[in-house]
Amino acid sequence: MNLQLENKIVIVTGGAKGIGESITRTFAREGAVVCIFGRNPEEANRLVKACAAEGQRVESYHVEMTDEARVRTAVAEVLEKHRRIDIVVNNAGGNDAISLRNTPAAFRDSLEKNIVQCFSLIHYTLDALIASRGNIVNIGSKCSVTGQGGTSGYAASKGAMNALTREWALDLGRQGIRVNCVIPAEVITPLYERWLAQAPDPKAAREQLDQTVPFERRTTTAQEIADTVVFVASPCSSHTTGQLLFVDGGYVHLDRACTQPTSHLKSS
Repeated sequence: MNLQLENKIVIVTGGAKGIGESITRTFAREGAVVCIFGRNPEEANRLVKACAAEGQRVESYHVEMTDEARVRTAVAEVLEKHRRIDIVVNNAGGNDAISLRNTPAAFRDSLEKNIVQCFSLIHYTLDALIASRGNIVNIGSKCSVTGQGGTSGYAASKGAMNALTREWALDLGRQGIRVNCVIPAEVITPLYERWLAQAPDPKAAREQLDQTVPFERRTTTAQEIADTVVFVASPCSSHTTGQLLFVDGGYVHLDRACTQPTSHLKSS
């Protein structure tokens, strides 16, 4: 299927590693020009070179997303070079485990890192998105609807992201802008791999994690998240807006009983 993304200008925050890297590579394979906004230029430049070797167009913009002034100037740099912005993917952020035991100041800092920066980016790209009748894809988290424990800042931010997805879809629909949110549950990223490696038995921990996912008893791949992001951002998904799209193997919505060994289940 031709997703009609050739030469589209795409900003992907945190687009150099993990889920973000998969999103960047997938847009680039579809012929888009991907502008990575991220705090680690070394990681981004490696990805830029790797994609260039395959004839793909990826650019790196060194941006700390909580630095509002730098976000504004980076957006201006993209517009100066390309004269348009078609798609924004709010992917940057992280589960910083800010809980009720942390200070209110730490909670506010978590919100800055995980949701306020998303507002800033859309604020500064808004006129360009209106001009291109572009669209926005937010990357959410299961904890926005399930809770997780010990992560008030991240959960509050991702809950706000769900709400803003629908608020922005309504607000911007009159300008032809679509807004959607792709919500992962358990995805093995480099960060998750490091966390699993700290378990007494990493292999057993991974197997236990896989068993919590109803469909195929495996974690979702970063590529599966990226494929959904790129499709929903494309004209092939032209009447989809305001949606919370769960790409999680049924983790959030299917009964927990289905993750138990089948010998423990009774037929009805």
